[in-house]
Amino acid sequence: MVDPEFQALTQIWLRAIVSLIFCHQIAARIPTGAARLLSVLPVIYLFTTLPLRLSSIHLGAPTIFYLVWLGNFKLLLFSFNQGPLSATPPLSLLRFISVGLLPIKTKQTPSPESSSDHKRPLLLLLKCGLLAVIVASYKYREFLHPYLIMALYCCHVYLGVELILAIAALPAKALLGVELEPQFDEPYLATSLQDFWAVGGISWSPAFYAPPYTTRTPYLYAYSREE
Repeated sequence: MVDPEFQALTQIWLRAIVSLIFCHQIAARIPTGAARLLSVLPVIYLFTTLPLRLSSIHLGAPTIFYLVWLGNFKLLLFSFNQGPLSATPPLSLLRFISVGLLPIKTKQTPSPESSSDHKRPLLLLLKCGLLAVIVASYKYREFLHPYLIMALYCCHVYLGVELILAIAALPAKALLGVELEPQFDEPYLATSLQDFWAVGGISWSPAFYAPPYTTRTPYLYAYSREE
């Protein structure tokens, strides 16, 4: 018998896909601005409330990140003809759904393969093993120093986020047949805080820096119309 939590997860993502089909087929035909924003508000409300049906942190947290954080901000940008969902020519339905629901960004100019590209699958396997070891070590928590436990928690969060993002990108890459920007670029190899954020750390695609930009979009749109 299928676990009720997985049944709820399946229903959530099916409704999210249907909602983005509506945005692609109907909302995209509405003029940008307040009219299109009103048309996608029901979808934004749905994305915000759907994850509340999940009680598991391991299923609920990624769903909240994908739908409430990334999905809603991408739809807000889409309302004002901005962001990754707005493109010329318009995105195909499959790419629209993939970009709307997943934390991916396609590379504009494919880069030649490097040695790091071949090592990436092996690194992911090693990180999966390391995450399993960390989870198993929690059984012996009473024998571990509190500082070591905190370090394990930090590693757990980082590895969990990176693996979830990498797993989410795999089906999109297979279905779309395009090269994707990596969500992370080995941030633990950074030599400074500036290097961590800008060069060797997290690869901040529009999917991740959309929120602050989104808050300015309605004002910029209104200002451009006044001019």
